[in-house]
Parts: sequence; structure tokens; C-alpha cells
Amino acid sequence: MKPRVQKKTRAVRAPNPKLLLRAQEVAEVLAKAYPQAHCALIHDGPLQLLVATILSAQCTDARVNLVTPDLFKKYPTAQSFALAEPLELEQAIQSTGFFRNKARSIREACRDIVACHGGQVPRTMEALTKLRGVGRKTANVVLGNAFGVPGMVVDTHVGRISVRLGFTPHQDPIKVEQDLMRLFPPQQWVALGHRFIQHGRTYCKAPKPKCVGCPIEKLCHYPKNNF
Repeated sequence: MKPRVQKKTRAVRAPNPKLLLRAQEVAEVLAKAYPQAHCALIHDGPLQLLVATILSAQCTDARVNLVTPDLFKKYPTAQSFALAEPLELEQAIQSTGFFRNKARSIREACRDIVACHGGQVPRTMEALTKLRGVGRKTANVVLGNAFGVPGMVVDTHVGRISVRLGFTPHQDPIKVEQDLMRLFPPQQWVALGHRFIQHGRTYCKAPKPKCVGCPIEKLCHYPKNNF
């Protein structure tokens, strides 16, 4: 029997020192520009935040916040969501878009919460991402905002800004998350995610950003490369 050949693991390169310095400068400027940045989804506890985050996919937080007050009154626990009639739940969240898929994700995730976690939202990335319908972005939102566990949320705003700043060459959210986690210390991850999102809504929009007046314009390569 041939001995197993151990595969060589590729060493992870440390970020360029100049890039690390610029990343911290960006973080400092954004902290001054958006000192009150926070999670815009209105919630009371981890379960409500989990559900609201699922609903926020390809939907504005403002629209989700219009839907969730009545939704959470009707379904106050994970068990009530798990046992919800599909058509009734779909009707309740219809205005958030993609309501059939979202209703299925909510029901299945809550079934897992009831069956595996005693009705309580788990507190680890591993356990959260094992819930059906829950990915790393949703898990990081819940961990950071409900449990105070550092996590780097990567949504469309964070991904877009990270590429424009030269913090990552990737489009894949997981790779972007990994690159940002190497650039910034854990204690900055949650707040920085909120500030990136607010900045993306205010200045760094798709497809064309508002570079004039942008607080980090001097630290960004995008204007030089595109205008």
C-alpha cells in the first residue's frame, strides 16, 4: 500500500504594510464620518434579527422594518415560525420580494432551532450556518449585533467598496470577508461593516459612486482609475 502523500498547504501572505496602513486610515475616517452607524434592522433579540436579516436579502431595511412588527406579533417564537402555514407566512412577507424562498428559509431555519437548540438561536458561526437557509452573512449579522461576537458582514455594499478601495480583488463574499479580516482587527469588524454599508448608501453607490465630497476620496484608488 502506497504511503499517503501529504498535500502542501499554500501559505497565507500577510497584507502589504502600506495597505494595512491605508486600511486603518480608511477605518478612522469612516468612524468620524459615521459615528452613529448601526444595524438598521429593528429587532428585539437574536431570533427577530435572524428573521429580519433573511428578509433583507435583495430588499431594503426600511421595507423589512415595515413588515416585521406585525410579523413578530403573529410569530413570536422559533416554534411558531416553524409551524407557520406556508401560504400565510408568504403573504405576510410578500412585499419583501422572493417571499416563497424566504418563507421556506425562515421555516426551515426555525425548525432546526427548535429541534437542535431548544428553540434558542445558537451563538456560533458553525451552528448558525448549519441552519437551513442561513449563510455566513446572516450568521455574522446575528453574531455581531445580537451576541457581540466579532464578525465581518459582507453584503453588496461592503463587497463593492472593498474592491474599489483595493482591499480585495475578489467578488466572492467569503473571499472578501477573509481579505477584510486580515486587514482589520476583530474589534473593528462589526462597526466597520455598519460604516461600509452606510457609506455605500450615501456615496459609494452602484453603478457610479459620488466621489465628490466623499470622505475617503483621497484614500481611494477608484476615482484615479475611472475618471
